[in-house]
Amino acid sequence: MNIAWILYPVKVLGPGDRLGIWVSGCRRRCQGCSNPELWERQPQYKIALPRLKKLIEGMAAKHTIDGFTISGGEPFEQSKELSELIVFLRSISEDILVYTGHLLDELRENLSDDVKTILDSIAVLIDGEYIEERNTNVMLRGSDNQTISILNPKYKEKYQKYIETGYNQIQNFTTIDGLVSVGIHRKGFTNSKVRQLFQRNMSNEGDDQQ
Repeated sequence: MNIAWILYPVKVLGPGDRLGIWVSGCRRRCQGCSNPELWERQPQYKIALPRLKKLIEGMAAKHTIDGFTISGGEPFEQSKELSELIVFLRSISEDILVYTGHLLDELRENLSDDVKTILDSIAVLIDGEYIEERNTNVMLRGSDNQTISILNPKYKEKYQKYIETGYNQIQNFTTIDGLVSVGIHRKGFTNSKVRQLFQRNMSNEGDDQQ
C-alpha cells in the first residue's frame, strides 16, 4: 500500500484514542484540500501489507487502540489492499471509520468484492467530496455536504453521543515529514503551510541560540 502517515493517539477524528492511517494517492484533487501532498503516490510511502500489519500489531501490543480512522488521500483507490487491511484491523478493534470522496450510493452501485468487504467490515463511513465553500466547521466533516453513515449498528449510540456532545479540534504530530496537523480544519488550511511555518520557527529559534 501507499501509506503516508500512521499516527497515535489520534483523539480528534472519532471517539477514544485512535490509530490514524493516511493513505497517499487521490485523483479527485478537491480545491482547498488540507493534504494536497497526498494526491500523488510516493515511492517512499510504499509498504508491503505484511510489514504494515506487523507494525500495527506492535503498536497495539504497547498501546490501547480504541478504534481506527483511515483518511488520505483517497482510501478506495487502494480498495484491494484496504479490504485486506481492514479485515486484519477488526481483530484489534471493530470501530473503524473511513473517509472517502466517493458517495456511499456510488460505492454500492459499483460494488466490487473488495468494496463490499470494506463496507461490511467498517463501523462508520464519512462520504462526499470536500467543497471549500461549504466548510462550516460541522462535526467530523470537512464540509457540510459530507454525510456520516453508521454502518455497524453496534456503534450507533457511541457515535451519536460523540457527534452531539463533541466539537472539532486540531491535533499536531511531529513526523519525518515535519509537523502534521490533523482534525477538521478551517478554510484555507493546508499541512504544507503549517510545516513551512513550523520549519521557519525552528530555524529562528536556532538563530537565537547561536
